[in-house]
Amino acid sequence: MKLLPAADLDRLLVELEVDIVTLSECGVSPEWTLAFPKKATSAIHYNLSGTGQLFVGNSSPINLTPHTVVIIPAMMSCQISASPSQCSGNIRYTEQFADGMGKISRQFAGSGEPAVKVICGYIQATYGNSIDIFKSLATPIVERFDETNGLDKNLKMAITELVVQEVGMRAMTAALLKRVLVAILRRSIRSQELWTERFPILSDPQIARALVAMLTDPTAAHTVNSLSSTAGLSRSAFMARFTRAIGLSPLAALKRLRMREAAGLLAASALHVDQIANLVGYASRSSFSRAFRSVYGTDPSDYRIENSAHAIRKGSTKKELEIDPTLLDSKAAVTDGP
Repeated sequence: MKLLPAADLDRLLVELEVDIVTLSECGVSPEWTLAFPKKATSAIHYNLSGTGQLFVGNSSPINLTPHTVVIIPAMMSCQISASPSQCSGNIRYTEQFADGMGKISRQFAGSGEPAVKVICGYIQATYGNSIDIFKSLATPIVERFDETNGLDKNLKMAITELVVQEVGMRAMTAALLKRVLVAILRRSIRSQELWTERFPILSDPQIARALVAMLTDPTAAHTVNSLSSTAGLSRSAFMARFTRAIGLSPLAALKRLRMREAAGLLAASALHVDQIANLVGYASRSSFSRAFRSVYGTDPSDYRIENSAHAIRKGSTKKELEIDPTLLDSKAAVTDGP
């Protein structure tokens, strides 16, 4: 099975939406363990300095050396230990992380100088806010980089953005984290086996080709027949393989992508709701509003008001917090808790 052409892979990467759910600096002292709960989103751990081990379930421990990055599937808990071979009995459970709302807590297990420092958090990498590229990930992704990649600087900058809360914080943190994921994707492309294992949602080239068509122009007059033709499959085979790979039927996925397009227009333009409905392929405002509510849980007009107010609040809030100078080259500060 061949990968998609480079142009289609580039389109998939351009359209990928990345968001930080939580992010924090973590440190673990010798003979201590820092435990992370399972969440509905994937976790990311990037080792800044020192050595330790990361335990996921009953699998063999993952050795953490500087610039090791690990992506852990959703609904898997893990523990980071500074002990040489197993989790220590001294366990600290993580609490509040940076969440994009001005709350941040440095997570430390033990006292004194940590034996290992890691940037940890939970992330979302999706198409249309619902097609999660890590949804079918079964085992952790482990890649070892070096300081020349600069990925540690990207994650440090992302934490600074969460703390300082400048205008454009969400866009900046998304861009910084996306660079980390693209680096992992590039490594994975070198091996068909790795690509299939890590990104099963993108491992079927024919289905991915149809997804690219939907992402490139979600407002086009796509039908199951036109998409199956793009994929080079019969209608029945396309429906079955698309649903198996993506987790949604083609038309359900298309609706999500169109609503993402509508959400962007609502937040960033002065177009009337009726105009936006027409632009994303709906003949009536009522049918558009029903579709939008089914995806975002709110009416299009309310979404516009809330996101405009949200943007204003973000732009007018700048917190003076205390941050660990050994982690970030910044004068911004981080405090524990709200």
